[in-house]
Amino acid sequence: MYIRFNSSQSVEIAVPDERVPIQHYLRQPRRLVNALVDRTRTEQLSDDCFRLKMRPLQFMMLNIQPTVDMRVWAQSDGTINLESVACEILGVGYINDRFALNLKGQLAAHQSSGLTCLKGKADLEVQVELPPPFWLTPKPILEATGNGLLKSVLLSVKQRLMHQLLLDYRRWASNEINVISSDRPQILSLEG
Repeated sequence: MYIRFNSSQSVEIAVPDERVPIQHYLRQPRRLVNALVDRTRTEQLSDDCFRLKMRPLQFMMLNIQPTVDMRVWAQSDGTINLESVACEILGVGYINDRFALNLKGQLAAHQSSGLTCLKGKADLEVQVELPPPFWLTPKPILEATGNGLLKSVLLSVKQRLMHQLLLDYRRWASNEINVISSDRPQILSLEG
Protein backbone atom coordinates (compact mmCIF):
# COMPACT_ATOMS: atom_id res chain seq x y z
CA MET A 1 0.00 0.00 0.00
CA TYR A 2 1.49 3.33 -1.13
CA ILE A 3 0.83 6.25 1.17
CA ARG A 4 1.90 9.89 1.21
CA PHE A 5 2.68 12.03 4.26
CA ASN A 6 3.40 15.75 4.27
CA SER A 7 4.03 18.67 6.58
CA SER A 8 5.07 22.31 6.34
CA GLN A 9 6.71 24.59 8.85
CA SER A 10 7.29 28.36 8.77
CA VAL A 11 9.75 30.31 10.85
CA GLU A 12 10.33 33.97 11.65
CA ILE A 13 13.38 34.93 13.68
CA ALA A 14 14.21 38.44 14.91
CA VAL A 15 17.90 39.05 14.24
CA PRO A 16 19.94 41.08 16.75
CA ASP A 17 21.99 43.97 15.39
CA GLU A 18 25.61 43.07 14.77
CA ARG A 19 28.28 45.07 12.98
CA VAL A 20 28.35 42.53 10.14
CA PRO A 21 24.91 42.05 8.49
CA ILE A 22 23.39 38.57 8.58
CA GLN A 23 23.20 38.56 4.77
CA HIS A 24 27.00 38.05 4.73
CA TYR A 25 26.65 35.15 7.14
CA LEU A 26 23.92 33.53 5.03
CA ARG A 27 26.25 33.35 2.01
CA GLN A 28 27.94 30.39 3.73
CA PRO A 29 25.54 27.43 3.42
CA ARG A 30 27.72 25.24 5.66
CA ARG A 31 26.80 27.46 8.61
CA LEU A 32 23.08 26.91 8.03
CA VAL A 33 23.61 23.15 7.81
CA ASN A 34 25.49 23.22 11.13
CA ALA A 35 22.61 25.16 12.69
CA LEU A 36 20.08 22.59 11.41
CA VAL A 37 21.89 19.37 12.32
CA ASP A 38 24.58 18.47 14.82
CA ARG A 39 28.03 18.50 13.12
CA THR A 40 28.68 14.92 14.19
CA ARG A 41 25.81 13.82 11.94
CA THR A 42 26.80 15.75 8.80
CA GLU A 43 29.22 15.06 6.00
CA GLN A 44 30.07 17.57 3.27
CA LEU A 45 29.89 15.85 -0.14
CA SER A 46 30.65 18.93 -2.30
CA ASP A 47 30.53 22.73 -2.03
CA ASP A 48 26.75 22.75 -1.86
CA CYS A 49 25.77 19.16 -0.99
CA PHE A 50 25.68 17.65 2.49
CA ARG A 51 24.73 14.23 3.85
CA LEU A 52 22.63 14.50 7.00
CA LYS A 53 22.20 11.45 9.21
CA MET A 54 18.94 11.96 11.04
CA ARG A 55 18.15 10.56 14.48
CA PRO A 56 16.27 7.25 14.50
CA LEU A 57 12.50 7.68 14.16
CA GLN A 58 9.68 5.48 15.39
CA PHE A 59 6.74 4.93 13.03
CA MET A 60 4.25 2.60 14.66
CA MET A 61 6.23 -0.70 14.89
CA LEU A 62 9.14 0.41 12.68
CA ASN A 63 12.41 2.02 13.71
CA ILE A 64 13.90 3.91 10.77
CA GLN A 65 16.91 6.16 10.37
CA PRO A 66 16.87 8.38 7.28
CA THR A 67 20.08 9.66 5.75
CA VAL A 68 19.34 12.61 3.48
CA ASP A 69 21.59 14.26 0.90
CA MET A 70 20.75 17.97 0.79
CA ARG A 71 21.73 20.61 -1.71
CA VAL A 72 22.08 23.97 0.04
CA TRP A 73 22.89 27.14 -1.87
CA ALA A 74 22.68 30.91 -1.56
CA GLN A 75 21.11 33.16 -4.17
CA SER A 76 22.66 36.54 -4.99
CA ASP A 77 20.00 38.29 -2.86
CA GLY A 78 21.09 36.26 0.19
CA THR A 79 18.19 33.80 0.18
CA ILE A 80 19.27 30.32 1.24
CA ASN A 81 17.61 27.40 -0.54
CA LEU A 82 17.72 23.77 0.42
CA GLU A 83 16.37 20.70 -1.29
CA SER A 84 16.77 16.98 -0.83
CA VAL A 85 18.53 15.20 -3.68
CA ALA A 86 18.75 11.65 -2.28
CA CYS A 87 17.64 9.62 0.71
CA GLU A 88 18.44 6.25 2.23
CA ILE A 89 16.61 4.50 5.05
CA LEU A 90 19.04 2.60 7.24
CA GLY A 91 17.93 -0.61 8.88
CA VAL A 92 14.81 -1.56 6.88
CA GLY A 93 15.61 -2.67 3.32
CA TYR A 94 11.95 -3.15 2.34
CA ILE A 95 11.15 0.47 3.22
CA ASN A 96 14.38 1.83 1.69
CA ASP A 97 13.54 0.29 -1.69
CA ARG A 98 10.05 1.84 -1.62
CA PHE A 99 10.70 5.25 -0.06
CA ALA A 100 10.88 8.76 -1.52
CA LEU A 101 11.56 11.94 0.44
CA ASN A 102 11.16 15.46 -0.91
CA LEU A 103 12.25 18.43 1.20
CA LYS A 104 12.34 22.00 -0.04
CA GLY A 105 13.02 25.08 2.02
CA GLN A 106 14.03 28.72 1.90
CA LEU A 107 15.35 31.22 4.43
CA ALA A 108 15.81 34.93 3.71
CA ALA A 109 16.55 38.13 5.61
CA HIS A 110 13.92 40.88 5.51
CA GLN A 111 14.19 44.50 6.68
CA SER A 112 11.26 46.37 8.20
CA SER A 113 11.37 49.61 10.21
CA GLY A 114 15.12 49.24 10.69
CA LEU A 115 14.79 45.71 12.12
CA THR A 116 16.04 42.54 10.45
CA CYS A 117 14.25 39.23 10.64
CA LEU A 118 14.74 35.89 8.95
CA LYS A 119 11.68 34.35 7.35
CA GLY A 120 11.60 30.84 6.05
CA LYS A 121 9.48 27.87 5.13
CA ALA A 122 10.10 24.16 4.72
CA ASP A 123 7.88 21.62 2.98
CA LEU A 124 8.47 17.92 3.62
CA GLU A 125 6.78 15.08 1.75
CA VAL A 126 7.33 11.33 2.07
CA GLN A 127 5.91 8.64 -0.20
CA VAL A 128 6.31 5.06 0.92
CA GLU A 129 4.96 1.60 0.25
CA LEU A 130 4.25 0.09 3.63
CA PRO A 131 4.88 -3.62 4.28
CA PRO A 132 1.87 -6.00 4.38
CA PRO A 133 1.37 -5.94 8.19
CA PHE A 134 0.36 -2.25 7.88
CA TRP A 135 -2.30 -2.98 5.25
CA LEU A 136 -4.74 -3.91 8.00
CA THR A 137 -4.39 -0.50 9.67
CA PRO A 138 -6.97 2.05 8.50
CA LYS A 139 -5.43 4.57 6.12
CA PRO A 140 -6.57 7.65 8.13
CA ILE A 141 -4.67 6.32 11.17
CA LEU A 142 -1.53 5.74 9.09
CA GLU A 143 -1.79 9.22 7.54
CA ALA A 144 -2.34 10.93 10.90
CA THR A 145 0.64 9.06 12.41
CA GLY A 146 2.94 9.78 9.44
CA ASN A 147 1.92 13.45 9.15
CA GLY A 148 2.44 13.85 12.90
CA LEU A 149 5.90 12.30 12.66
CA LEU A 150 6.91 14.68 9.83
CA LYS A 151 5.51 17.64 11.77
CA SER A 152 7.58 16.71 14.83
CA VAL A 153 10.73 16.39 12.66
CA LEU A 154 10.21 19.86 11.14
CA LEU A 155 9.36 21.35 14.53
CA SER A 156 12.58 20.04 16.10
CA VAL A 157 14.57 21.41 13.13
CA LYS A 158 12.81 24.78 13.55
CA GLN A 159 13.64 24.93 17.27
CA ARG A 160 17.27 24.05 16.63
CA LEU A 161 17.47 26.64 13.85
CA MET A 162 15.98 29.39 16.02
CA HIS A 163 18.47 28.72 18.81
CA GLN A 164 21.66 27.61 17.05
CA LEU A 165 21.57 29.98 14.07
CA LEU A 166 21.56 33.15 16.20
CA LEU A 167 24.27 31.81 18.52
CA ASP A 168 26.49 30.94 15.57
CA TYR A 169 25.75 34.25 13.82
CA ARG A 170 26.80 36.25 16.90
CA ARG A 171 30.03 34.23 17.25
CA TRP A 172 30.76 34.59 13.54
CA ALA A 173 30.05 38.36 13.49
CA SER A 174 32.30 38.88 16.51
CA ASN A 175 35.13 36.91 14.86
CA GLU A 176 34.69 38.84 11.60
CA ILE A 177 35.02 42.15 13.44
CA ASN A 178 38.15 40.88 15.24
CA VAL A 179 39.69 39.77 11.92
CA ILE A 180 38.92 43.11 10.30
CA SER A 181 40.36 44.98 13.31
CA SER A 182 43.55 42.90 13.37
CA ASP A 183 44.09 43.44 9.62
CA ARG A 184 44.12 47.23 9.95
CA PRO A 185 47.51 48.85 10.43
CA GLN A 186 47.93 50.34 13.87
CA ILE A 187 48.79 54.02 14.01
CA LEU A 188 50.86 55.02 16.97
CA SER A 189 50.63 58.51 18.31
CA LEU A 190 53.83 59.82 19.81
CA GLU A 191 53.21 62.87 21.90
CA GLY A 192 55.56 64.41 24.23
